[in-house]
Amino acid sequence: MKKLLYALPILILLLLPVIPAYALTGNLDGRVVFGQSFTLQSGQTLDGDLVIFGGQATIEENATVKGNVVIIGGSLTMNGSATGDAVVIGGLMTMGDKSSVAGNVTTVGGSLQRAAGAQVGGQIVTNVPSPNVQTPTKPNVPTPQPSIAMGFNPILRAFGVFGTAIIFAALAMLLAIFLQPQLDRVAQAIVAEPIIAGGIGLLTAFVSPIALVILVVIMVITLILIPVAVLAVLFWAILIVLAWLFGIIALGLEVGERFTKAIHQTWAPVLSAGFGTFLLMFVVGAFGLIPCIGWIPEFLVGMIGIGAVVMTSFGTRSVHRPSMIASSPDAPAAGTPPIPPAS
Repeated sequence: MKKLLYALPILILLLLPVIPAYALTGNLDGRVVFGQSFTLQSGQTLDGDLVIFGGQATIEENATVKGNVVIIGGSLTMNGSATGDAVVIGGLMTMGDKSSVAGNVTTVGGSLQRAAGAQVGGQIVTNVPSPNVQTPTKPNVPTPQPSIAMGFNPILRAFGVFGTAIIFAALAMLLAIFLQPQLDRVAQAIVAEPIIAGGIGLLTAFVSPIALVILVVIMVITLILIPVAVLAVLFWAILIVLAWLFGIIALGLEVGERFTKAIHQTWAPVLSAGFGTFLLMFVVGAFGLIPCIGWIPEFLVGMIGIGAVVMTSFGTRSVHRPSMIASSPDAPAAGTPPIPPAS
């Protein structure tokens, strides 16, 4: 019962981002909305900035935002007015005929669709020329095209890495509450035999699917136990994902404990697991932003974690490093006369 009471606050933190934003009438204060849609209805006034993370925003006609409008990873449909600037990062901004923005309009990694009657008091800064925004150019002079890679948005990737690290940290704290001994055994196997764990992880991730496919083909050809073959494939895929997740969290627990020892502190295992997993996933995710070679740390960590889980059977048994037995000098056998020293 006590462990369940510890787990409830963590589950509440995981469910906070999906709580929908509520709408009020009349004057509203500044809004920050995560992952939801927001509509400023006609006749309403928002006293402050409007910031949308990963959602959709609509400002209806005769609605006013007394501040700035910022959209990150979403879209904005503007039919009203804004007294500040409008910024769209990695999304789309659509301005209607009766819309107006008193300040500048800036898009980063996105696009702007502007109607003929839309008014912009400041400058329009876009990374890709929009077909509705005409830029005057001199005749017979080629216009330089920006060389910005639109497929990679570092701001959104950084937000994704940070959010992933938080989710893994929360899962690590939950597992540490109920399965701390099993996580300790997996972490000990990683520390004792990292190379062997990585090799077993490679075999498990690449060789076992081949054997499973051969078994499924035999079952399908012989028309025997086809439903069992489908269930076997699903069970194997789920088992590999669980082994990977369990190994990552066990390695994060080891990182957290070593960090606390380095700063001469003593933390509860739950906090060590959460902080260590967050630190591990954040560092590995940051390396993942590097092109071409960023996948290597993620791949190595995953394979070592899977191998350690297989070696310990999900932490149900311990794996120790084989100790070296020092051999003493050969003693004379029983009944053998001693050899006299040389003169």
